[in-house]
Amino acid sequence: MNMTIFWLIAFILFVVGEAVTVGLVSIWFAVGSLGALLTAALGGGLWLQIAVFLILSALSLMLLKPLSRKWMAGHKAARTNADRVIGETALVTEDIDNTMATGQVQVDGQIWTARSAHGVVIPAGSRVKVLSIQGVKVMVELA
Repeated sequence: MNMTIFWLIAFILFVVGEAVTVGLVSIWFAVGSLGALLTAALGGGLWLQIAVFLILSALSLMLLKPLSRKWMAGHKAARTNADRVIGETALVTEDIDNTMATGQVQVDGQIWTARSAHGVVIPAGSRVKVLSIQGVKVMVELA
């Protein structure tokens, strides 16, 4: 098999592999195989093609990995609508009683099933602070 075709196929496979994955897993090898493809096209020997592949793959890994980590850390996932109620003040619309499994609050115009984070009964009409979300329930404490 002609090595130019081999490196072209390798490059395509690495690029497709990168495209179908969520993280950066094979882009380093795509860079290396592209270098080896160019080396093969220019008539370089097999040992030189392999060396170029290994060196470029290692260099791209060393240079791009820190940049990709920095970029990924700067792009944190956006909060969901549900997450936005955490820390908000809510109005208790139905007594919150963990032992009776009752309780509702209204926060940001939405009605949520609520439970007391500290196990105390909270009467309707009280103001509470949303501490967390557990499943479809908000955990609250008196504000």
